[in-house]
Amino acid sequence: MPRLHNLQGWFTFLWGVLFFAAFFQSIASAYGIGSERPNFLIIVVDDMGYGDLRKYEHSAKDAQTPNLNELASRGTLYTQAYVSAAVCSPSRAGWNTGRHQARWDPKSGFNCGLPKDMPTLASILRKNGYKTAKIGKNDFGGKTLHRQDVYAYPLNHGYNEFLGFSAHGFDYFHLSKDIRKRTPDPKGHSAALGPLMRNRGYEEFKPDGEHDWQYPYLTEVFTEEAIDFLYGNKNDPFLLTLSYNSLHHLIHQVPPRYVINYAGLQSIPHYDPPKDGKYEQWFKQFITIGEKISAKQMRNYYLANLDCLDENIGVLMDTLDELKLTDNTIVFFFSDNGGAPTNGATNLPLAGSKFTLWEGGIRVPFIISRPGDPHAGQTSDQVISSLDVVPTCLDAAGIRIPTDLDGKPIVKSDEARNLFWRYGANSHAVRSGDWKLLHNGGRKNRKPTGGIVNRYKLLKGTRLFNLKNDPGESKDLAKERPEVLKRLQGLYAKWSEEILSAPLKKP
Repeated sequence: MPRLHNLQGWFTFLWGVLFFAAFFQSIASAYGIGSERPNFLIIVVDDMGYGDLRKYEHSAKDAQTPNLNELASRGTLYTQAYVSAAVCSPSRAGWNTGRHQARWDPKSGFNCGLPKDMPTLASILRKNGYKTAKIGKNDFGGKTLHRQDVYAYPLNHGYNEFLGFSAHGFDYFHLSKDIRKRTPDPKGHSAALGPLMRNRGYEEFKPDGEHDWQYPYLTEVFTEEAIDFLYGNKNDPFLLTLSYNSLHHLIHQVPPRYVINYAGLQSIPHYDPPKDGKYEQWFKQFITIGEKISAKQMRNYYLANLDCLDENIGVLMDTLDELKLTDNTIVFFFSDNGGAPTNGATNLPLAGSKFTLWEGGIRVPFIISRPGDPHAGQTSDQVISSLDVVPTCLDAAGIRIPTDLDGKPIVKSDEARNLFWRYGANSHAVRSGDWKLLHNGGRKNRKPTGGIVNRYKLLKGTRLFNLKNDPGESKDLAKERPEVLKRLQGLYAKWSEEILSAPLKKP
């Protein structure tokens, strides 16, 4: 006969199992998933305009995104979703960690990096039995670019597999050793070329005659790699981060079958080092409105690139259906920042663009598709942040959420919250309820395309806007509502004091 203390131990163990099962079932029910741990597919795109997802009521009529529309119909489309920065590197550092990047980089700029040993979504899920892969752009800025020996490299902060690049941008076609060898400056400007990083080495993709225009195309390379991962890990819980460099320049590099849909548009010739010289100089001529390219042409190249991106996302969603993974996979879709001033994006009805703290720089297209979501197909005006991605995933997986995160699980809620931004030495913003404080919110950029509105008369100084009545930030209410301005200034001062009082070590 078992001893009494053994029976007590068994009862304690059984109670623990039942408690955990009940806890996870409550989490699963909240997210509309089954009893198995959910998979996570996080699709991050680059420089997509707030007005370029057709499912939105405010979207531009010339943007057609049928597959993203379908994804939104399966989930929730958010109209007031923000990223934590107006440029890629800090924005990506924020969402990957769930912590505001200003905690280790007060300027929240291109050189933010990723502090060594800081937990990321990938590292936490991997420790809890998830298979993890990152495909595409890996950009935390500064000294982390083009390197595999830093913590910011995907295999060093939680990912089992990686195929992609560590740079701000990458050539869509030139993926071979030969082109890198023949190019005077293969890491010129904000885009690089040559072989992709593959785990601890490199892999080149040569012209093979099988792909459109004889070259493998980067958006399709990343999609094919993602599909291979899904097939190889369909029986295990997984995190797949698919980080397309579309719609980052050079948007003109797009397969001809998409270009021909736009009257008068022609594919640009491939970069040829002997004829075109340095890659940086060749690159620059296609990112400025002027003699080489008109604003209308820029918009059409952007739309052709968007068509390709949307089609690839559709293929990926079809694969989830085919593998019967849809009913247990939570899908996130968002842009790393607002549309760029010269890539042809439209941020209307918002003002501003990438590089600014106007709404057009930090409010982005955002979809969450949860299996069995009772709110599927709805559009939500809930204020959320990309900092919420990590706690939302951990909550859904039944994993303890670290108490020092700046984000919170995204649920159907009207709970008010405050959001904060910093950019550069002297630019910041606060959103609290319907109110937004904007201090030195922007700068003059190159001549923008038609979908970008710059408030040149309001660029400097401290401004106050009511976003409910004025989402385009056209009327400064600082003098009319000094009490609101003072309250938001106080919120920002308190937040700044907190993050600067115990700064994390910058990498």
